[in-house]
Amino acid sequence: MRDMAFTKKSMSKPDETRKFGHGGIKVASIGDHTLGLGTFRPGWKWSKDVKPIAKTESCQVHHVGYVISGRMSGVTDDGAKWSVKAGDVMDLEPGHDAWVVGKETVAILDITSGATYAKK
Repeated sequence: MRDMAFTKKSMSKPDETRKFGHGGIKVASIGDHTLGLGTFRPGWKWSKDVKPIAKTESCQVHHVGYVISGRMSGVTDDGAKWSVKAGDVMDLEPGHDAWVVGKETVAILDITSGATYAKK
């Protein structure tokens, strides 16, 4: 739905869906922004599931987002450890690995990387 001052889309009908091992991302572009709703099931690890798509040694995407559910941890290229859980807002710069912690699916609304994340 588009009108002069209002635009709306539903993630139940995203512009694009990208699947990768143990997860996927729904992508919706609205105005000048492209958002991604990523879901990462238990067992997901960037270096195992997305690295073959990205073809880089670590994730080179800048993520700014809100963690809707689950827990995720990771390590930056310089060795700093990090973790997020449901309710956290995150700003993660390029150069990291990440993985799901526990048995709950992680869902993250990423407001910066939808245009490029896991794009073949």
